[in-house]
Amino acid sequence: MRGGAQAHLIRCGEREYYVVKFLNNPQGVRILANELLGTGLATGLGLPTPLTAVIRVGEQLIAHTEDLVIQCGRRYIPCQAGSQFGSCYPGSPAETSVFEFLPDEQLREVTNVLDFCGMFVFDKWTCNTDGRQVIFFRNKGEAHYQTQMIDQGSCFNACNWDFPDAPLRALYPRCCVYQTVVGIDSFEPWLTRLETTMTKAVLEDVASQIPPKWYDFHFEALDKLLERLLCRKNLVRELIVSARNSSPHHFPNWK
Repeated sequence: MRGGAQAHLIRCGEREYYVVKFLNNPQGVRILANELLGTGLATGLGLPTPLTAVIRVGEQLIAHTEDLVIQCGRRYIPCQAGSQFGSCYPGSPAETSVFEFLPDEQLREVTNVLDFCGMFVFDKWTCNTDGRQVIFFRNKGEAHYQTQMIDQGSCFNACNWDFPDAPLRALYPRCCVYQTVVGIDSFEPWLTRLETTMTKAVLEDVASQIPPKWYDFHFEALDKLLERLLCRKNLVRELIVSARNSSPHHFPNWK
């Protein structure tokens, strides 16, 4: 699979496929923790994210699958066995059309295009320092695509677990997905959900599902991350306005 973490597409059941990121990926072990925590929080906000799972990959499968390697410079090293992060692929690769890009005309007709606004709320909250990654897919017989928001690995500033905010970070580069935005209220209901439902208990419940090995058993660092997230909830409106002021053309109907 494309991307810096060098994920692999693995069939984990008769019809279930997962994009799997391994412990020894080049971006660092915390990327797996970010994926599970970030996706869980985005799902809690009602955003279209893939199902996730902790995938157990055994030594025998790795030893007998020559493609299960990580490229490090000119060297190839085997993927590390153990518990890995899995993001469910939307259907069967043979039956479901999946793309990372759509022309503007088709992009405007994506059935859940409004969720780009909700994901911007999430990305500002979590300080996603990468561009917003999405996929578009449709099954046989469907006329229009829908989108899923994937790759939360760079939330919390990737492995740094801090929040270096910058106005234009996490904006999806295609302005047409924000054409319905006419003001800060266009980012509802996600802003209100964030401010009212993302409680300490909710954050702790999602974080409890992360295998401690994925953050090197640094429990205090995880607790501090959750505390910062709680404190940031009421900053998001200001961060969104700052993004609009820095790049008005991204929100052409926000006057």
